[in-house]
Amino acid sequence: MRTAAALALGALALAAATGVAFAGWMNNGAGIFRAMIEAGLAWCM
Repeated sequence: MRTAAALALGALALAAATGVAFAGWMNNGAGIFRAMIEAGLAWCM
């Protein structure tokens, strides 16, 4: 039971981190991509 709770807590933390990263990309994605284009690295994506 304790292992299942720890696993569920880890999954929740991973989901929260993924959500925060996705929200950051949605807010700043165009600027990040534009900076990559200016640096000539956009083809690497």
